[in-house]
Amino acid sequence: MQSNPSTSSFLLYLLSEHPTVVGFRWSHAQSWGATWVFLFSSIAVYFAVSVVLHLLLLLFRHRTRPVPLGPIPALHSLVMSIISATILAGTLTSAAAEIRDTRWFWGRSKTPLQWLLCFPLGTRPSGRVFFWSYVFYLSRYLHVIRTFFTILRRRRLSLFQLFTNSIPMVMSFLWLEFSQSFQVLEIVFTTFTYSIVYGYRLWTELGLPTASFPLVANIQIILLGLNLICHCGVLFLQVWKGGCNGIGAWVFNSILNGAFLFMFLNSFVKMRWIRRKAMESSATNGKLE
Repeated sequence: MQSNPSTSSFLLYLLSEHPTVVGFRWSHAQSWGATWVFLFSSIAVYFAVSVVLHLLLLLFRHRTRPVPLGPIPALHSLVMSIISATILAGTLTSAAAEIRDTRWFWGRSKTPLQWLLCFPLGTRPSGRVFFWSYVFYLSRYLHVIRTFFTILRRRRLSLFQLFTNSIPMVMSFLWLEFSQSFQVLEIVFTTFTYSIVYGYRLWTELGLPTASFPLVANIQIILLGLNLICHCGVLFLQVWKGGCNGIGAWVFNSILNGAFLFMFLNSFVKMRWIRRKAMESSATNGKLE
């Protein structure tokens, strides 16, 4: 069954040709949340609220009693899945429109893939792809709400989760502030991943069967692998193809990605080790019986 051409055209217009999208410009004065003070204040508030909430629960509620949240986590997963899918569609259509409109200017010096990895020097944070980069940046503030669900349900405050949720907020801010290269593919990979992850979380929140393997962790490993490959591509273009815009921010982002990769793999290995020990213990107990 084919979609109505008028409907698809209207959606394409909204995603990549609407005046708000085409005319977007990252500005400290006009864009909400576009200052360094806002960024670091928000992260500080996020840490403070998480710690205070954890301490209040320790003081006033029994450790084994989670706080009932009802349908709120499921609604959050639904909203985040829809937002992620929308950003993914908007980024893809906007990138295609930008390539269509500017390819004549590149000539034979740059391919679409090179543009996706490496913005030309002098690129300004304005236009279609930067609009969706801005929407992605704002969505990181909605993403951190899940931390509060973890604290309320499991009575556990994880510094790993606090840092891993804060890092994307800083990274996506740098993308806009310095017109950083590679952000288009980073947004595509991340939003595609979160569309699946939050859809799966919605599935489990509704009480439906869970996967027989750690789906979320495996998807995140695939995402990290794709990022690593693309970072190598950016480095190649920077060294041998005349340079990429926002390379200083890219280097800092690479360091943050490295820190995130280290923390994630450390947590993943510990989780696998604990699970293996539990299985070995269960097998031993079964033999003794």
